[in-house]
Amino acid sequence: MKVVVTGGAGYIGAELCAALAKDERVSELVIYDLLDRGHFGLFMGPKLGNAKVRFVQGDVLDSRRLLQELAGSDMVYHLAAKVTTPFADAGHNQFEQVNHWGTAEVVYAIEEVAQKARVVYLSSASVYGQDTGSARSKVKPSPRSAYGHSKLRGEAHMERLGDHQQVCILRSANVHGHGRCMRYDAVINRFVFQAHLQGRITVRGSGAQRRPFIHVDAVVNTLAALLGPNTLSGTYDLVEQDWSVVEIVEALRAPYPDTELLFIDQHLELLSMQVERDPRLVGIQPVRTATLEADLRALGGKFAW
Repeated sequence: MKVVVTGGAGYIGAELCAALAKDERVSELVIYDLLDRGHFGLFMGPKLGNAKVRFVQGDVLDSRRLLQELAGSDMVYHLAAKVTTPFADAGHNQFEQVNHWGTAEVVYAIEEVAQKARVVYLSSASVYGQDTGSARSKVKPSPRSAYGHSKLRGEAHMERLGDHQQVCILRSANVHGHGRCMRYDAVINRFVFQAHLQGRITVRGSGAQRRPFIHVDAVVNTLAALLGPNTLSGTYDLVEQDWSVVEIVEALRAPYPDTELLFIDQHLELLSMQVERDPRLVGIQPVRTATLEADLRALGGKFAW
């Protein structure tokens, strides 16, 4: 089976590729990434496997390169994206170019040279905007950020492809947990970094704002499970739990009781978003028993000192 992972050197992509490289069903693994975030952790550490793994430094806006690399694919994971915090608006043009038009180019290439491939698109819960979102209940997305808008436009291209092929769209929550290409702008990862190495956490707003979260291991295991013989298609919410910022801070007090809290911009009423775990993913999305505190301790234990 030939598998292509766009964004394969990113936070989630690097962990997914490590899992796929060990899967005996995968005969060829193409890791397609521009490396624009400067993440090189994929190339070091534990071996990914044998000669079946191949890296391509490529842009999702490069039609010709996509056509070459996606040709004959059996499975395509489209993870490549310009990523940021859920409600950010900075870099509007980059979001539009990469997340919208880049996805359009990937879809075009699949239509041309990989008509039999199954496709998984990692979208974001940020497409809901604020309040409560649910793909199962067909809640109409109402993004409040340039990032959310660009991911929703990417979904539209994937839905068009879904008229002819098996396409699964996963709206992922805010990801946390240790990985070889970690993102420290993600709120939980940032808080643990600050508490562990600086002894002070900076909280913007009142801390009452809520976000949906999921551990990186749960994301990767769900994506890897989709490699199996299943007929899963459509749009799903990839979420474990939602917490307020204050709840995360309180959980951090156990492993880091002496951490100082600094609240800034408390006059701002920041947007909140709640998304429930999708019951339609039972048997595909793993059920993790670890508590938030346990996850925080585990992440803190990964630091060098």
